[in-house]
Amino acid sequence: MLHVRSIWNGAISFGLVSIPIKLVNATESHSISFRQIHLEDGGRIRYRKVCELDEREVSSTEIGKGYEDADGTIIPITDDDLAHLPIPTAKTIEIVAFVPADRIDPLQMDAAYYLQAGGAPAAKPYALLREALKRSNKVAIAKYALRGRERLGMLRVVGDAIAMHGLLWPDEVRAPEGVAPDTSVTVRDKELDLADALMDTLGEVDLEDLHDEYREAVEEVVAAKAAGETPREAPAAPSSGKVLDLMAALEKSVRAAKESRGEEAHRTAEPEEAEEAGEEAGEEGEAEVRRLPQRKSTRTAPKQTGGKKSTSTAKKTTAAPRKSTAKKTTASKSTAKKAAAKKTTAHKTTAKKTPATKSPTKKTTSPKRTA
Repeated sequence: MLHVRSIWNGAISFGLVSIPIKLVNATESHSISFRQIHLEDGGRIRYRKVCELDEREVSSTEIGKGYEDADGTIIPITDDDLAHLPIPTAKTIEIVAFVPADRIDPLQMDAAYYLQAGGAPAAKPYALLREALKRSNKVAIAKYALRGRERLGMLRVVGDAIAMHGLLWPDEVRAPEGVAPDTSVTVRDKELDLADALMDTLGEVDLEDLHDEYREAVEEVVAAKAAGETPREAPAAPSSGKVLDLMAALEKSVRAAKESRGEEAHRTAEPEEAEEAGEEAGEEGEAEVRRLPQRKSTRTAPKQTGGKKSTSTAKKTTAAPRKSTAKKTTASKSTAKKAAAKKTTAHKTTAKKTPATKSPTKKTTSPKRTA
């Protein structure tokens, strides 16, 4: 931290306590910056500061500030004019209140800074403010001036240091008018349950594990071209088709999230949900599979019979296997043999009865032919 250049020097005003501090940037950008070049020869394109009155290039020492009036008139403003402004925050971060952290709308968050103690004399009051913030579980709201304007800030503890977040003034945050859908929609509890299941499946993430994949890809392209190689092509992005069914999309997202984590994706939707979602997946549940054999046996039994007598015979033949099957699963092998013997006897008795019914028919027909 000592090697970071401070961008502002001043003091924190904490009642009658003054804490000398240095303001240093708490964040840094790692994004890759490009230069503008001339496509014909690769030469750098630079912008020159030229005075439009005498049409000559001027140096930075010749450039000052000016305010453009409504009619286009430029009013020069010097550093001395700004230095003598009657505001107490010109060189002071003035704490005006202490509030709970949840009172601050994240939309107001701006740049972040660290407040570095300005020398040994500032160590004791710096630690006092830090520990007071810790014990109160609050943040400090302060006003300060930076780069020609007064700003709003929030002081909080980060580790053993005090950090300050620049805040936008409340009137600088736009109201979300016209952003939300103006179409009236109804979100069902079943859809919320699936959304909750998706959130639980995705779980939490350690922010330290996240990285800028786009920047890494750009670095690979730059390295390949610098080595005279052809950059490898990026994989095709998945097509973002139109979501036709919210329930189906949620269920598919939950299954995909579980599979990515190595978990089995069990379907929890009821048949009514699948019917409402326009899917037939509910018919594949265990309850439906158990009912299907019963419906098939009831429908196919009449097709195998030809008349009344054969129907009764078919019923007897069908009943015998059910009894023998039940006995095989619940009794011993000897019981199964007895059931098989009974089954064979039943078939023989049926066979004997069938010729007996046919023989009287032949006797009655033979006298008729003789006559």
